[in-house]
Amino acid sequence: MSELTLRAYQQTVDEWIKTIGVRYYSELTNTAVLMEEVGELARIMAREYGDQSWKDSAEAPDLADEMADVLFVLVCLANQTGVDLTVAVQRNLDKKTQRDRDRHANNKKLHEVGPE
Repeated sequence: MSELTLRAYQQTVDEWIKTIGVRYYSELTNTAVLMEEVGELARIMAREYGDQSWKDSAEAPDLADEMADVLFVLVCLANQTGVDLTVAVQRNLDKKTQRDRDRHANNKKLHEVGPE
């Protein structure tokens, strides 16, 4: 199986929406769905890596699936608004590299060993 690029994933999601999903939800609805999916991801993170615990009746969490759900809806929004995520991600990484080139290296807090 070949690797799936961001651009190819955007195209695949667009084809899926138009054939299986019938049509995109409105941008506002997809924004709400994105928040819902991020909340589901946050719930897992709070319980697996944070201080909260699972209820006895809770299903086994699937962190990867929840991350994929977030990405799917984000890609839907990118497609709907004409954002090429390949270009956006590269531009964003370039921005972070320029802005933070020395900032993190000089941050004493990042060099301290914290609680595990």
